[in-house]
Amino acid sequence: MVCKEKELSRHFHLPGTWSDKKRNRTYRYLMVLIFLGIGALLFFLLNICIGSIQIPLSNTIRILAGQKANETIAKILWDIRLPRAAAVLILGGALSLAGYLLQTFFNNPIAGPFVLGISSGAKMVVALVMVFFMGKNIRVTSTTMILAAFIGSMISMGFVLLVSRRINSMSMLVVSGVMIGYICSAITELVITFADDADIVNLHNWSRGSFSGMTWENVKVMAVVVFLTFFAIFLMSKPLSAYQLGDAYARSMGVNIRILRICIVLFSSILSACIVAFAGPISFVGIAAPHLVKKLLNTIEPIWMIPTCFLGGSVFCLFCDLLAKTILAPTELSISTVTAIFGAPVVLWIMIKKRKGNHG
Repeated sequence: MVCKEKELSRHFHLPGTWSDKKRNRTYRYLMVLIFLGIGALLFFLLNICIGSIQIPLSNTIRILAGQKANETIAKILWDIRLPRAAAVLILGGALSLAGYLLQTFFNNPIAGPFVLGISSGAKMVVALVMVFFMGKNIRVTSTTMILAAFIGSMISMGFVLLVSRRINSMSMLVVSGVMIGYICSAITELVITFADDADIVNLHNWSRGSFSGMTWENVKVMAVVVFLTFFAIFLMSKPLSAYQLGDAYARSMGVNIRILRICIVLFSSILSACIVAFAGPISFVGIAAPHLVKKLLNTIEPIWMIPTCFLGGSVFCLFCDLLAKTILAPTELSISTVTAIFGAPVVLWIMIKKRKGNHG
């Protein structure tokens, strides 16, 4: 039937045919991408203009263009706000993409790095490494932090995979993830207790989730790691699309299920590790952003979901970080506090909808 429809649409260009529907869907997807791209740019500009010191947009554009401006304002813009906004954009997109991969892997709508305890595992190992290195007066590099966070992510992911093999219940998987997260957080708190007083403040702020203190060196490292991973995930679009239709279908299309699953686990762990290493654990973005994007696109096709998820996570985090800086200024809220306010209702809505679907 579909083949006949395609054939008719080619020869007669009938209105409402398969080709027209495909064109309309593609147009919708492109419009969503453009909409989110504009949103990311808008919130990026707001993040670098708004703060304890307001910088007018005209001054911001002048400074970015390299024209003469107040030296203090230029220093605030280049050394504090721009690297922070760039980090939020990159890490927000990475967090959303990690959530999308985990939801695809577990076929679970509320799977995410934070909920499954993967972020907590990464936080635990990073805290151990930071306390050890600081105690020896050794500088902790960005690469060391990412490696430590990756090891922690893989440890937690290993436990989650073991649990998922034994239970099929979505709610039990989430409960298990939360328990793993609590255990890792308890160990982290224990580690912080034995840190020096000067280190405790930095560790405590980082463990609550924060984008403050970002440098251009951090941004360069995270950009390389995240965008190389993004490119690798994008190349997996076709295998992921087949995987979503079931293992049997994916095998019939020539997809190596075992290799694909290993890639999903590795890439989601790398993204989670990068986020935790630089900004600490950030809650609910990995669940909420992919679902909001899915609603906008009205499709689960990976070739569209992957770039749109990244942009959606960037917009979500830029918006939340702007609120975290400004709501109680000059006091700054933890980014996880703000993301939880907007992300938790989305998670509740997903769970209620899923429950209604099961009863229906």
